[in-house]
Amino acid sequence: MIVKTIPSTWLIEEEHRLDCGPFVKGSMEARKILEHLNCKKDLLVEVTKDGIGGMYHVGQDKIMRASDTEHGMPFLRSADIMRADLSYQLLISRKQVSGNPLFACPEGATLITRSGTIGRMIYAREDYSNVAISQDVLKVVPDTKKIPSGYLYAFLISKYGVPIVTGGTFGSIITHIEAENIADLPIPRISAIEEKVHKQIQESAKLLTKYQAALNQATELYFDSVGLKDITPTEWHSWGSDLGFTAKAGVKSLRALNFNPRYIRLCERIKQAPWKSLGELCVTGTLQRGSRFNRIDAHPDYAYKLVGQKELFWLRPEGRWIAKKFVPDDVLVDEGSILVAARGTLGESELYCRATYIHGKLTENAYSEDILRVIGDENLIERGALFAFIRSESAFRMLRSISVGSKLQDHHYAMLPSLPVPYPSSDVTKRCHDLVITAYEAREEAIELEDQARALVERTIEEGGR
Repeated sequence: MIVKTIPSTWLIEEEHRLDCGPFVKGSMEARKILEHLNCKKDLLVEVTKDGIGGMYHVGQDKIMRASDTEHGMPFLRSADIMRADLSYQLLISRKQVSGNPLFACPEGATLITRSGTIGRMIYAREDYSNVAISQDVLKVVPDTKKIPSGYLYAFLISKYGVPIVTGGTFGSIITHIEAENIADLPIPRISAIEEKVHKQIQESAKLLTKYQAALNQATELYFDSVGLKDITPTEWHSWGSDLGFTAKAGVKSLRALNFNPRYIRLCERIKQAPWKSLGELCVTGTLQRGSRFNRIDAHPDYAYKLVGQKELFWLRPEGRWIAKKFVPDDVLVDEGSILVAARGTLGESELYCRATYIHGKLTENAYSEDILRVIGDENLIERGALFAFIRSESAFRMLRSISVGSKLQDHHYAMLPSLPVPYPSSDVTKRCHDLVITAYEAREEAIELEDQARALVERTIEEGGR
């Protein structure tokens, strides 16, 4: 519980608003600091395109799903915009999007989660131009003749911008913000740094676009090199339902899902090319989830940041700080490890069985027990190349087909090692690995550039806006 004493003048300034949000989240303090800056301040509504019309969301609209990319485009909800890899999103009808331009996301806009968890933000990079954004995300589109888009974003994500954004929330059980709640947010105009900050944010966005392109290229190269194509969700569903079939079950499982015809057909297609089993390609003793342990909260100086399944796929994984002294060794993972969401349900939009790669600063985090560790044997395959396959739709469908459980699914660990993996030549796996490393180095550099831009804005404000 937070207890805070505030002056009565703050209540008057907030038009006698009595909910605690603006007063305990730092919103009023941030506004006071900005008021005393020795520089011009513009209201947010004054620097957005078409004024209040430049801050919008799509509103209530029944979503029309699409089954293929010819008729659909990726659809991002509030949690989705935080993901680093935008592949494999659900599709929304292109016809619906063309009929409602508010779904569109202009490059350079600041996207703000506006429902539930408020105030998470992302900069709309080039590859956002072909996605649709849900009603749970507020788009702030700058008038670039009045303010550089990168500078506006860097200020909004700063320790002065975020409290004011979140201070505008309303609602009791499910909180929201609307454009009107942040229209009067003051933007300090600091000409000495605006262009530099903008260029840093723009370069960060370009690097994230490079990250996405390199990952997709690695996966495509991996399949092409053995004469295969990755399956698409449309193709998978076109193979029919999993009803009314017979199979020789054996002794490992009696669950029909583990022998469904689509899974068998996909495995047989992969085995038409050179292949090895997943267990053969992995370090002995891996292909298992993490250990269970007591989580003791601690100060970050004495703790690891524990990342769970949902945050695992975020550009900036968030987590809980747990004491280093009380955790088992396997909460940490080595460079080149592949982590797969290993607990969940079978919904098409769920993260269960999606994968990510650990590189660079990501090795500093701890990872929860609900995450499968897949570590390639470097004597047999480059680890980045193995990830290029594990992140594919084909691997995703095979991993889901060996699920066990009732409501909450897990992998059948007796069947997991036998999954077939295409096995390209060593020169191809090296190229795939290099593409994955290039992608993750671009991602890390992008985060560093964004951090530098935000820090420059904060430091300049602390120095009085000079």
